[in-house]
Amino acid sequence: MSGRTHARACPERTCVGCRERAAKGEVLRTVMIEGACVPDPRGTLPGRGASVHPTLVCLDLAVRRRAFPRAFKVPGPLDTAELRRYLERTER
Repeated sequence: MSGRTHARACPERTCVGCRERAAKGEVLRTVMIEGACVPDPRGTLPGRGASVHPTLVCLDLAVRRRAFPRAFKVPGPLDTAELRRYLERTER
């Protein structure tokens, strides 16, 4: 018998802003639609996702580090205005 337990492991994601690992439910999934980063709170939008903590601090870090284009494997900067508006509404 192996040393593994039968309890299900909680999926983890790495925040592209602060680079810390967190449970999937603690980070916000974002996807790229037509050159813009958009929030995907339900996790149902198609395409490659990038996770970020739902705070403006982590969003600013991700933008400054150019993490979104790298995560989505696309050249150039991406528009994060819609993502910023979403976080400003939900962070209060």
